[in-house]
Amino acid sequence: MPQGTDQSHAVGGSKVPAAAQEKLPQSVEENVPNEIHDTGSTGSKSHATGPSKVPQIIQDAAPKKLEEALPEKIHPTK
Repeated sequence: MPQGTDQSHAVGGSKVPAAAQEKLPQSVEENVPNEIHDTGSTGSKSHATGPSKVPQIIQDAAPKKLEEALPEKIHPTK
């Protein structure tokens, strides 16, 4: 498990206690909904495992299941 960063990554309000924010890895903080712990992260990311022919902005916005439904030669996810 990744170590905490000894700092919060919140950019807005947070309902998470400060001591917990400092101990949580940044990746965990970014996966908490912004309504609870606002890191400014949209949680969107590409799930490509190699070069993709899909524009990055679409990769970041598309749900994982949609990315996985694309042919591997167009957008590899395996």
